[in-house]
Amino acid sequence: MIERIVKFSVRRRWLVLFLVLAATLSGIWSLSRLPIDAVPDVTNVQVQVNAVAPALTPLEIEKQVTVALETALAGIPGMEATRSFSRNGFAQITVVFADRTNIYFARQMVTERINDARSLLPPNVDVRLGPVSTGLGEIYWWAVEYEKPGASSPVRNGQPGWQSDGSYLTPEGERLADDFNRTVYLRTVQDWIIRPQMRSVRGVAGADAIGGFVKQFQVQPDPQKLIGLGITLDQIITAIEKNNASRGANYIEQNGEGLVVRAAGRVENADDIARIVVSTRGGVPVRVRDVAEVVIGRELRTGRPPPRRSTRSTRRCHPASGRGPC
Repeated sequence: MIERIVKFSVRRRWLVLFLVLAATLSGIWSLSRLPIDAVPDVTNVQVQVNAVAPALTPLEIEKQVTVALETALAGIPGMEATRSFSRNGFAQITVVFADRTNIYFARQMVTERINDARSLLPPNVDVRLGPVSTGLGEIYWWAVEYEKPGASSPVRNGQPGWQSDGSYLTPEGERLADDFNRTVYLRTVQDWIIRPQMRSVRGVAGADAIGGFVKQFQVQPDPQKLIGLGITLDQIITAIEKNNASRGANYIEQNGEGLVVRAAGRVENADDIARIVVSTRGGVPVRVRDVAEVVIGRELRTGRPPPRRSTRSTRRCHPASGRGPC
């Protein structure tokens, strides 16, 4: 048999060379399009459910949220097991499906079960699905920084960039004079410019942000002024909510044209909040700035601190059959 192959290859050498060349080119073309990652994601098909309830302790989260969600998710077609853990104000349930289950079918079934279970959960509990990815799907990290002034970024006063007084002028015209405000602006750029563009990249399931400060407009009431004017915190909250909305009033016909009438009432900066009227005393309006200080602040950052004895958390794992631990 081998002798026949050798004789055929010698007699038809040009045909053999052509077939070898064609196979080589086909292999190179297939290799360039082979969908294999450097670190393949070997995780099973799973859907993560995250529930946030800041007012609940780990024990309350376990009893009122985790158990209710696990009960609602039981019996989904193709489900093999569920894993869950409860922490202070947070619960996560991981639903594991059979390998051949379509991930989008699994997410649809989980979403339907969660919608049915919302009426059983405590008020103000935010339940969401995790991204279509796992811990092994992390592919890229980046950092957002200011370009240092120099030859590539010269100082031009009045134009966006570094100024001669050491401040930074944003394209929106905001002057950042200290490190805190510059750090807040970096996080704003990350959340509203970079993350949306990264999510639009093909194959990217989600983009997370770590670090920086999330910008907040913080209203800090003065208790003595509130008592002196007889104003409560609820009045301040209600006034700010009602004065942070736009209103439409249909349109007016004039000379055959329709002129849209609307009132733009959205607050855009701290001064807009400070000018909101809370109440009146003797015909004189009492504004937010009269009873409170409006400042630019940051959201409290949370992470995973070292374990402490006073921190209690629970972790459970349930197979679909209910016959013991996973």
